[in-house]
Amino acid sequence: LLLRFAVGGGDACAAGLPLSASASYRRRTASWITDIDMSLSKREFLQVLAAASVTGMGLQRYAYADQKLADKALYEVAPFGNVSLLHMTDCHAQLNPIYFREPSVNLGIGAMKDQRPHLVGEHLLKSVGLKPGTAQSYAFSYLDFEAAAKRYGKVGGFAHLSTLVKRMRASRPGALLLDGGDTWQGSATSLWTNAQDMVDACKLLGVDVMTGHWEFTYGMQRVQEIIDKDFGNKLDFVAQNVKTADFGDPVFKPYVIREINGVPVAIIGQAFPYTPIANPRYMVADWSFGIQDENMQKMVDEARGKGAKVVVVLSHNGMDVDLKMASRVRGIDAILGGHTHDGMPVPTIVQNAGGKTIVTNAGSNGKFLGVLDFDVKDGKVRDFKYRLLPVFSNILPADAQMQALITKVRAPYESKLAEVLATTDGTLYRRGNFNGTGDQLLLDAMMAVQDAPIAFSPGFRWGTSLLAGQDITREWLMDMTATTYSYATVTEMTGTTIKTVLEDVADNLFNPDPYYQQGGDMVRVGGLQYQCEPTAGAGKRISEMRLNGQLLEADKKYKVAGWAPVAEDAKSAGHKQIWEVVEPWLKAQKTIKPRQLNEPKLINIGSNDGLAKA
Repeated sequence: LLLRFAVGGGDACAAGLPLSASASYRRRTASWITDIDMSLSKREFLQVLAAASVTGMGLQRYAYADQKLADKALYEVAPFGNVSLLHMTDCHAQLNPIYFREPSVNLGIGAMKDQRPHLVGEHLLKSVGLKPGTAQSYAFSYLDFEAAAKRYGKVGGFAHLSTLVKRMRASRPGALLLDGGDTWQGSATSLWTNAQDMVDACKLLGVDVMTGHWEFTYGMQRVQEIIDKDFGNKLDFVAQNVKTADFGDPVFKPYVIREINGVPVAIIGQAFPYTPIANPRYMVADWSFGIQDENMQKMVDEARGKGAKVVVVLSHNGMDVDLKMASRVRGIDAILGGHTHDGMPVPTIVQNAGGKTIVTNAGSNGKFLGVLDFDVKDGKVRDFKYRLLPVFSNILPADAQMQALITKVRAPYESKLAEVLATTDGTLYRRGNFNGTGDQLLLDAMMAVQDAPIAFSPGFRWGTSLLAGQDITREWLMDMTATTYSYATVTEMTGTTIKTVLEDVADNLFNPDPYYQQGGDMVRVGGLQYQCEPTAGAGKRISEMRLNGQLLEADKKYKVAGWAPVAEDAKSAGHKQIWEVVEPWLKAQKTIKPRQLNEPKLINIGSNDGLAKA
């Protein structure tokens, strides 16, 4: 097939940690949960302080302060222990603050049903003790997104993230900044500069160690060039699960051991294991990937043998895969995860044969910074604290040095990025298992321009959101489509082939074994109606496929528009880029009416806390 449609891209401590740590962690979790808003009245601010005092948060000294000090209440995180790790992941090249709506559909199947990360909205908030209508609710859920976005503003932005990183490092000497990957892809400037804008930004941010996924879509030569020429001995790229396809030799360092305050800390890299399947194989033709549990165990044991007292995996598996890996591999203190874009306010603690492992996931688009503090004594982790801090750009001031770099790298493209293509009357977003209004816009444009009754758009989880009334600029369109293989295609497919495509992606998303999942969302479908039974077995989830009310015929061919094919011949077939198809359509429309989502009818799903209430 020319098309591959799903990929993202797309919860405590070392073996032997006392059980009491879990209970103490739960008690402390509430200590950082509060709601700070720059528009709070003094009375509201005092109410926040009173609530915080109940949870043990020491904010009384701000009781009579101006609300300009509100950021101190949110970001003044007391240091703990003697080993600190800062974690960011899946920023997808978003240098500037953005809006980003979290999913209202993120179904958990099998053992993951009604478990984090497969909780949305009020279900997620309730599970971690957060209240709707708060800044934290805005950061971690889709609830009242439009109103909350107007109240609390944009999130992320490297200049604001840089300010937060510097604050955390100032109180945590020796802290390492870890980047979980999907950093070099996802914007116009990252594509047009061949990732150089993000490489320079990450160096200035002070990233110490990273792993990858979408980085590989720039090709093997470019990845190696950046590591050799830009990173040198300042930034380590680690991946224990990437080997040469011929002899199985390591392509990258599998791990590094860094000393923090006298404590040797091993950082083991886990790149996205399904890169050659989810993305074009020809871009990584000489490399092999995979989960490689056995080699992971070998690397953990090797690092411990070399003196590491703390072992952390910097992972791009996706959270469900990380949870399973944590149950199978011994001796990992924490897995700091990415890929599935799950902003989880608290970690999950996984029991395994050697003890317990922390598993976290730090969201996407630069919205969050994870802060993991270990207390290491006598060569063992005795306790820990974890925070996932939202990056509110209205609260955190921009770091001047980072802002200057961003302004410089964007300057040659600013007018091109800012060109207005249309205006949207409805909120545009991507995230959700089955569709988003931003993807619906792409589908509608493809069907109209390509004269196709059916359209497919990949189940990517990256892309930014727009509020009703905002301009649709070229920059936003590129935020939704910028890859190195965004070719727009039109393909003749039989009804049988269409079902095969849908079944294949559904199994990737809903297979009850996490090791058979690839972490994206369902292919977005335009024009075609169908039913989906997520809990059914492979090949049995898709039914009632109808076009204009008529069931598809197995052997009849249908014209299907799509984009981002993984086949190598697509790059030389003369296809337009997807933005070249959509942009004229947007300009002709001028005003984009609210999109009507085309989503499947779900059957036999029952009650599921990963599904928003109707």
